[in-house]
Parts: sequence; C-alpha cells; structure tokens
Amino acid sequence: MRVGMAVLIFVSLLMLMLFPAYSTADRTGFVNTIVIDAGHGGRDPGAVGSKIKEKDVVLALALKVGELIKTNLPDVRVVYTRTTDTFVELHRRARIANENNADLFVSIHLNSVRSSSPFGTETFVMGLHRSEANLEVARQENAAILFEENFEAEYDGYDPNSPESSIIFSLFQNVYLNQSLLAASLIQDQFREHARRVDRGVKQAGFLVLYRVTAPAILVEAGFISNPAEQEFLASTNGQRLIAQSIFNGIAEYKRQQDLLATNFTNNAQASVARPTTPASTPERNVGNQPTSAAVTQVEVPTANAGTTSLPEVTFKVQFATSPTQRPINAPEWRALQQIEMYFHQGIYKYTSGVFSTLQQAIAHQAVVRNAGFRDAFVVAFKNNERISIENAQRRLQQLQKR
Repeated sequence: MRVGMAVLIFVSLLMLMLFPAYSTADRTGFVNTIVIDAGHGGRDPGAVGSKIKEKDVVLALALKVGELIKTNLPDVRVVYTRTTDTFVELHRRARIANENNADLFVSIHLNSVRSSSPFGTETFVMGLHRSEANLEVARQENAAILFEENFEAEYDGYDPNSPESSIIFSLFQNVYLNQSLLAASLIQDQFREHARRVDRGVKQAGFLVLYRVTAPAILVEAGFISNPAEQEFLASTNGQRLIAQSIFNGIAEYKRQQDLLATNFTNNAQASVARPTTPASTPERNVGNQPTSAAVTQVEVPTANAGTTSLPEVTFKVQFATSPTQRPINAPEWRALQQIEMYFHQGIYKYTSGVFSTLQQAIAHQAVVRNAGFRDAFVVAFKNNERISIENAQRRLQQLQKR
C-alpha cells in the first residue's frame, strides 16, 4: 500500500475512534439546481460493446434528461458536466456540482461484466461495498482516473487496481445518504414501472465521482452493455427515450417531495415567529458541540397514541440521525430528545423523535429537534409502521377523513 494512502487511512481511523460513527439526517431544501453528469467521454470510452460505447449512449441520455427538466421544470437550473465527447476528470465533475451549489447530482453510466447474462438497471449511492459485485462496479467506474494525469496526488494515492484502496471508502459517511437513497429509489421505481426494465435495486459502493459532492448524489447504471439484448435496447431511439424519461420522472418526483417538505417547514417557521411563546422552565444542558450555556427547550411530545391502545394507520415522526450500525436509543448525545425510536430502512439504522397523527404536529416538533442541535432533522411518514412518502401519507389521511 502506498505511503500516502496508508497515512490517510490511519488518520481516518483515528478520527473514527474519537468521534461517533453516525451521520445526521439530510437537509430539507428546495431543489433548484440539478447537475447531470454523463460518465466517461473523450479518451475514456467507458464500457465498450459490439455496437456502442458507453460514453456515447450516456451523453445522449444526459442531454435528453436535461431537456426534459428544462421543458417540464422551468424553475430548475440544469448544469451539465459535459455536453460533448470530451474527457472530464472525476474530481472536476464533483467540483462543478459544488461550485454550482447543486441540490442533486445525477451521474449516468452503463454496466458491463464478463458474462453476457446479467441485465437490468441499478442505482448507486455513496457508501460501503456490501458485496464483491458492488465493489467491481465501483472499480470499473473509478478506473476513469487512469486517464488523468497525476491521479495519485489528486485522489490521495487511490489506485482502482489496488484492493487496499477500497478501504478508504468505508471510512466516509455520506451526510446526504437519506436524500440520495430517496432519489435513487424513485428512479429505480420508474425504470421498473415506466421503462419495464428489470429492477436490480438501490445499492451502495465507493465511487470517486460521488464522495466529493456536497449534495445528494447518485450514480445510475442504466443497463448492461455486455448483454446483447440490452445493448440493442440501449442503442435504440425508443430505449434511450424510455430510460431518459424514467430518470426524469424520478427526479421530478424527488423534487416534488423535497419542495413540499421545504414549503411546509418554511410556513411553520414563519408561523412560529408570529406566535408568542412562553419560555420553558427547564434546566440548561449541553448538546453536541453547543456551549454549556445553550438552553435546550424540553417539551412534552404530543404522541399520536395518547390515551389509546394502538397507533393510527398513518403517523409522522422527526428523523434526526442515521447510522450504518445500530446505536443505543439512550445515547448520551441524544439526551435532549424525547420518545426516540429506531427503524431499519434500506440497509441503514434510522432514528426518530416523537410520533404524531398530523403533519403539522410533526413539523412543529421538527423545529424543536433542530433547536436541540440536530439542524438537519426532517419529517418522515409511516403507514402501519412502514415508511412511506409524505405525499402518500397525506393522501391516505384524506381518504380516511372521507369515510
């Protein structure tokens, strides 16, 4: 292992020993800028099939997705990492997203393996390699850095051909994991339902193009160029139209959900400012990195099942943290919160505070949780203890009210 990589891993391990290994919940904000990244390009062809090259197909898909966004979501600014057959370094792609304050980064690729049998779509988020297959996909995409000059210095000694280099990705936590997982899931839903593709699921792996992006970020593998039938589909005008439309549909639904949450939070915050409040007579306590003089308001959380023996069908909670490993509910750093619960979703342990029967109650409690130091807390919804979107929860409540 090279000295630079060894030093970086040592420092990262030391940090993990000193600080808790969990990430806070994702930010809730309006989706105003989307960066579309066509993988590979120029001297980097990506995967090469008998009829097509990855770099050409993903560029066509990226441009189609961008046009759909411009036409149907006029309030969204679209930024491309490339619009022609040019080579763009992976670190530059991430920098383009960060410099443009991206609210979502979508990198489009095609899959390829030695066997001609596998087919279908899968979407990745930044995270741990949970299988050898996931690791191999990341290695192939990360190999693009071999076309860059001085890549060892730019990527802290990372070598896609070295198994040891992949260790580095297990030391990073994706702050925007929840939002990235949501966007990836919505796109996979569209691949399955709109394009009628085989859904290979949402997965995690260490992609260099994702881990430097300071926003929700996903990498789409739109099909296998190594599968003859799927190559024909990807090369066809209709196939590219269906894939691009599916990616757009997922993006549009993601924007709708995020914008609704942001709107509800903004309206609630404005109402809270207009409403006079009575100071709580609770003692001050230290939370996270706040100074000891910072007071945290303790409130009695109005639960959905107060005075009843069971929860209603639809409930709302405030999610404030996620962790790749299970953590105790009574963790010291969470002592300012009440009614903490844990649920396991998409391979991640997620932690919530409060249980409410209305979205308005949950939004009000979200402000309390954020004031307690968990600035990125957001509202999540459940139906019979199964996670659902806020929109589906609201629709279900409307149906129940009509009965």
